Amino acid sequence: MKRNTPRTLALTIFALAVVLAAPSQAHAQDTKSPYPTMAPLDQYLMADRNAEISLARSAAPPSISSDAEILVLGRYGYETAVKGKNNFVCVVERSWISDIDSPDFWNPKLRGPDCYNPQAARTYLPIVIKKTDLILAGQSKSQMFESIKAAFDKGELSKQEPGAMSYMLSKQQYLNDSAVHWHPHLMFLVPQTDTVAWGANLDGSPVLASQDPQDRLTIFMVPVGNWSDGTADPDAGH
Repeated sequence: MKRNTPRTLALTIFALAVVLAAPSQAHAQDTKSPYPTMAPLDQYLMADRNAEISLARSAAPPSISSDAEILVLGRYGYETAVKGKNNFVCVVERSWISDIDSPDFWNPKLRGPDCYNPQAARTYLPIVIKKTDLILAGQSKSQMFESIKAAFDKGELSKQEPGAMSYMLSKQQYLNDSAVHWHPHLMFLVPQTDTVAWGANLDGSPVLASQDPQDRLTIFMVPVGNWSDGTADPDAGH
């Protein structure tokens, strides 16, 4: 059976992966999507700040997330809600972190709790924050991706540090309308590389991978058996 992956997520993340489409192509795809344009901002925000903090923490086991910095989404971007002690950062990502061709790019229901280790917090989280700032400033999908490309070219965004990874173990995650919460999984974020070197996407391999050329990285995903609260994922391995 074909497995759903998160940024088909759409944090689609993951069909995750396709080449940057021309604006005209992206517009054509948008017209076929159930979410062709951005919804009112209030639909992407969580009214209860404490609920968003709790959801962000659910991305990782309490032994990690209880001392992590927590970001929440406000009207003008992500804000620090809780100062951390262990250099991990937990955040609930929204739909515009998806690939440019994702049908869920504007899906206001999408909530992706993610908890980044220090390396990913330094090199991947800035991409998440930059995309969010650009969208909330009123940029279109195609404009945002052009701005991200320019930020990489200018050195404002950098390639992933060795060891960059994150936890997505939240039972409450909503990754897209079909996969919903998919599986608890770890993500490893590396500069674009050959996935075969990891044995990814091969029969019997637990490692899934996708290329993310817009963010200039390769994402490796490893599903695990338990959610962050310690309960088992009954569909693990399927």
